[in-house]
Amino acid sequence: MSVAQLAKVLQRPVDDVQEAMLYVKGADNIEPAAKLADLKMIQEIAKKLGAKTRVVATPEASCEDDQKERDVTPRPPAPPELLQPRPPVVTVMGHVDHGKTTLLDSLRGADVAAGEAGGITQHIGAFTVTLENGEQVTFLDTPGHAAFSAMRARGAVATDIIVLVVAAEDGVMAQTREVIQLAKEAQVPIIVALNKIDKPEADIEKSKRELAQMGLALEEHGGDIQVIPISALKGTNLQLLAEAVSTQATLMGLKSDPSGLVEGIVVESKTDPRRGKLSTAIVSRGTLRKGSVLLSGLAHAKVRGLFDHNGKPLTEAPPGTPVEILGWRELPLAGDLILEVETEKKAHAVLKYREHEAQQEKIESSSEEIRKKDEEHQATYRAAREARRLAGRFRMRGGQRVKQVDENEGKPRVSVIIKGDVHGSVEAILDVLETYSSNEICRLDIVHYGVGNVTEGDLELAKAFDAIIYAFAVETPQNKATKDVNVRSYNIIYRLIDDLKEQLSSKLPPVEVEEVLGEANVLQSFIINEGRKEVPVAGCRCTKGVLKKAQKFRLVRDGEVVYDGQLESMRHLKNEVDSIKKDVECGLRLRDAKVLPQAGDILQCYTTHMEAQQTDWDPGF
Repeated sequence: MSVAQLAKVLQRPVDDVQEAMLYVKGADNIEPAAKLADLKMIQEIAKKLGAKTRVVATPEASCEDDQKERDVTPRPPAPPELLQPRPPVVTVMGHVDHGKTTLLDSLRGADVAAGEAGGITQHIGAFTVTLENGEQVTFLDTPGHAAFSAMRARGAVATDIIVLVVAAEDGVMAQTREVIQLAKEAQVPIIVALNKIDKPEADIEKSKRELAQMGLALEEHGGDIQVIPISALKGTNLQLLAEAVSTQATLMGLKSDPSGLVEGIVVESKTDPRRGKLSTAIVSRGTLRKGSVLLSGLAHAKVRGLFDHNGKPLTEAPPGTPVEILGWRELPLAGDLILEVETEKKAHAVLKYREHEAQQEKIESSSEEIRKKDEEHQATYRAAREARRLAGRFRMRGGQRVKQVDENEGKPRVSVIIKGDVHGSVEAILDVLETYSSNEICRLDIVHYGVGNVTEGDLELAKAFDAIIYAFAVETPQNKATKDVNVRSYNIIYRLIDDLKEQLSSKLPPVEVEEVLGEANVLQSFIINEGRKEVPVAGCRCTKGVLKKAQKFRLVRDGEVVYDGQLESMRHLKNEVDSIKKDVECGLRLRDAKVLPQAGDILQCYTTHMEAQQTDWDPGF
């Protein structure tokens, strides 16, 4: 520091410091701007002026800017002169089996529906279609299934226009309402494609009325929502639909900045056994090229390859283009933002900061839980210590340690491991499993879940936890290791959930089920002599089914059960019989002679048997 700076820190005039320097060895240059390089000399001068010194690190300029530097955020909007038109991103939505995939097939002329498992789209596919007028449109195909509502919601985030597919014979269904609600919340324009108009039971006017009731202002009623009747199978009016999309996009004036750092949205991510970790993304700003360094949440990539929806390599991807990115170190989460950074060094620094932030957040959220557990532990410890103290010093020594019992011990449980081909599928399955609420009857434990093929580690884990491995559209190892493990492969979500419901039901204990065999009305009550005893007998007529002597009987009077037990005797005329059919009169004597039947009572004959329980879990489809 300089002489002037030292004077300022000591809060003394420069003259005082200069005078003190005359008595310090080596402090020859006493000019205010002269630099004092020796720490010992500075300490000596301060000592002469009656001050104490402490060595500290140099103060940091600004903490706030530093935090901003550590993370990356999207750039501010670009100036209008840099913007160029881009293709619109159109999401095709609608109820399950209303013909979305068939429509997309007709648009791109590729037969995807035939390859789909049971005609249900399991993933979001993104592809570009070139219209007859040369314009390009990017289509997102979202799954129509209820379980994929989370994925479908994400499909609407990166969307400019929603094409709502409604089957003309079904009209507005549950998921149609969901999509309309979603579009209103996200303020995304809708174009309605009324599909299956070639079917004889199609009712276009009814469907339009239902749409209007849902609050959609249709064009023919003076609104701005276009309804185009189409047949995806026959290819009727598809050109009209494409033109409607193009017109809507022109009205919206969609533009983007193709220069600078890339920004985009992850549509889906998966692990390919041959190519490694892949993600499908839509570029929203900048032009993506090979070698770019990308960040998405806690994942980063150096782009090794870019592919279009047909798997052909691309050299670059301008805004509005769906692209498959190869080169991720970890799998990005579907729906996350992708941001480009200048260097890998910067990417690692940002990841470190984000991981630290995520950890801090986790600590904050779980601190309350930790505190509660700590209090419980302290309470039990104090109680045990008090008991030891009261019992005297040596009496509690030795003896066997008590085995700690899990609170859920004894309850049936089903443990599962979920492996899926893409992140969206795994997330959708977990969302469905979250709706299970009967843990007090039979526990459902998710031991592990992940993206990719079933590995040796998964098999070991399944053995340790006695878990079932559900492989959703992924390969399973075909070797001796799978012999002791229950591995089940599915590619349709309902089938997987149905199987899991069966597993849960099989663990439930059987319940006693009652079956009523017959009913009789008591017409009159008699007292007869049985030896020296007087016993009551009910004179009855069988009104329903059959009365069997060996089964149980229940006497009901004014809705209340008066007697429940066995019969002593069953007679028809004067003969003892084993059963009585409908509309036959009989005399019935109960085993308990204290119960007096009255005219007007009802006698029910019933039997009980054990029946397997079914789980009451309703996943919503």
